[in-house]
Amino acid sequence: MSSPPVSCASFDAALASLRGVRYRSAVQVDETPAPQRLAPYSVALSGSIADETDEVASGRLVLLHDPEGVDAWMGVFRAVMFVRASVEMDVAADPLLPGVGWAWLTESLHEARCEVAALGGTVTQVSSEGFGTLAAEPGQALARGHVEIRASWTPTQPAAQIGNSARAWACLLAQAAGLLPAPVAVTSDLVEH
Repeated sequence: MSSPPVSCASFDAALASLRGVRYRSAVQVDETPAPQRLAPYSVALSGSIADETDEVASGRLVLLHDPEGVDAWMGVFRAVMFVRASVEMDVAADPLLPGVGWAWLTESLHEARCEVAALGGTVTQVSSEGFGTLAAEPGQALARGHVEIRASWTPTQPAAQIGNSARAWACLLAQAAGLLPAPVAVTSDLVEH
């Protein structure tokens, strides 16, 4: 793959849209180094939600752009995301959790008005229990559960609306963390990142 030009109008518009997204104050989002070999242009965001003592959810969103298009993407942009959230052990063991996690994703895409094609992904249930030096004190459980949601899609909206993919990812992050939906009319809980 040859070096891409320094600037690409459609990717610049997508970057402006991503950087203009406003997130709930509970969702901490930073731009991070993106993979360089997957597409001529890419950008990555990392996000997390913490409570008073610990991180309860984290994730990453990567936006890839190839001006020539990629057949498997069915377009010129591809959003690839990951969300991991802590859940109670009984929730982690629930056989319905994968379907619920996928519903969170599709609801988040709908809520963010994100129009997509070629949507695919996985939902994984994870449970772990500590032993040896990682064992719990007597009478305390150190068992933990997590849900992991991986997905990718092709945004079908113009580049100037690519920020909707970041909104959907942040919405999924909040939902997986157990936050109540933010009222649409309330903007005081939003901050610019």
